[in-house]
Parts: sequence; C-alpha cells; structure tokens
Amino acid sequence: MTLPPRLLVIAGSDSSGGAGIQADLKTAQAFGIYAQTAVTAVTVQDTNGVTHVHPVPAAVVAAQVKAALGDIGADVIKIGMLGNAEIAAAVADILESNDIPVVLDTVLLSSSGMPLLDEAGIMVLKTRLIRRSQLVTPNLPEAEVLTGIYPSGEHRLRNAAMAFKMLGTDAVLFKGGHALPSNETSGDHVRDVLWVDGEFIAFEAPRQQTAHTHGTGCTLATAIASGLAQKMPLKDAVARAHAYVQEAIRTAPGLGQGHGPLGHNRLSE
Repeated sequence: MTLPPRLLVIAGSDSSGGAGIQADLKTAQAFGIYAQTAVTAVTVQDTNGVTHVHPVPAAVVAAQVKAALGDIGADVIKIGMLGNAEIAAAVADILESNDIPVVLDTVLLSSSGMPLLDEAGIMVLKTRLIRRSQLVTPNLPEAEVLTGIYPSGEHRLRNAAMAFKMLGTDAVLFKGGHALPSNETSGDHVRDVLWVDGEFIAFEAPRQQTAHTHGTGCTLATAIASGLAQKMPLKDAVARAHAYVQEAIRTAPGLGQGHGPLGHNRLSE
C-alpha cells in the first residue's frame, strides 16, 4: 500500500468554511494529500468579515503539533494564522527542533481589517519563523509590515526581497492580489512574483471580476505545500498552485452576501 503525502496545517478555524483550516483541508483533499491540523484560534466570521477571534491556549496548540508529528508525521508543514506571540513562540520552539519543510503564510489581518496577529507575534515571525521557512507567502501589505517596503515596481520588489533575505529566507512569493491595476499589474492581470535562488519569476492571470475570493491566500499556500509534500520542485509547486487558485475562483459556488468562498473541488491541469 502506498501511503499518501502528509501535511500538517497550523492555522485558525473559519466558521464560514471559506478560509483557514477549512480551506486548507479542502485544498489538501483536492490534491490527494493527507492533512492534519493544529488549530490556533476559533474565529467567528461569515462572508462579510470577522467579528470575534478566540485564541487557543499556546500549550494546547503545541500539544496538537506534537501529537501530529509524533504519530502520523508530516512531509511539509503549512503555517497560517497564529493569533499571538505566545502561540507563535510555542510553534517556533517545536519547529526549531526538526527540519521538516515549512510554508509560512504571514496572516496578519483579515480581509475585513481584523488583526490576526499581535505586534509581539510579528516579531516572532521576523526573528524566528521566517528563517525557519522554505517559502514565505506575504501579500503586498504584509510584505510592507514585515520589511518596511511596499513591493510595488521592480526596484522596491528587489529591495523587499533583500529585506526578507536579511530575515533569513531565500524564497518569497509576493502575492499581487491587493495591487492596484494602475501600477502593480499588467492591464487587467493580477501578478504574483516568486523570488527564489536570486531569480524573480512572475505568475500572471486575468483579474477575475468577482467578490468570491475569500480564502485565496490560505488556499494558495496550502496548494504549494501540497506540491512540496509530493516532492515537486518549488517553482513547479507554485505554478500549479497559482493555476489551481485561478480555477477555484472561476468555479466559486457563489455563496454568501459578501466575499464568498472558492470552489476547491476542481483541479486545474
């Protein structure tokens, strides 16, 4: 019997099912990955936004991670929402004792503006977790918070990449979904840029005019982590994940009154 690739997701729960742990599980299932979870927070949210965040005690988060790694194990770990510095530090303590590849999705704010990581937690990202990660996946505002540079245009993008290198990582995916069409995209296209091995690789797609984009960041990072768990080269894993997210946006079921969930079930070739 061939065992499936294994993924551990450390992230928050989304009561609407569109992002967080729920989106991670749907994405992993679409790629045939066995996913375990360590829940960092319970959120109260719908497609209109997040109204409450309830962190899980750091010791319980750590116990979940240890239980997953100690029994089934993991080929890759994906980190999403951490919530606070205590949880972030507890996760860092465990990860610094192993060499499992990590995809770090730097979740700092919800799309509705609710803070999802405190200032002290951001420092844990900058001093411990970024350097522990094989890939970091910030959107443009998150990149600015972490480096002080909003990566718009080639010059600032290179400076932001160098700032991330100083934080300890050699691979960053700058997600361009928040960019303004007038300056960070090509016409009506959205542009993600992977910086790896000193090279910049752009992934472009037509910007889809839809409100149903909830969970795109979680889905993208987990799709990449799934590819790495399947032993794909990083560039190929990012390319496949980018295509998958575009298809998931296109096939969104149209649920909710606000920013609705994606269609996670259909794989893009």
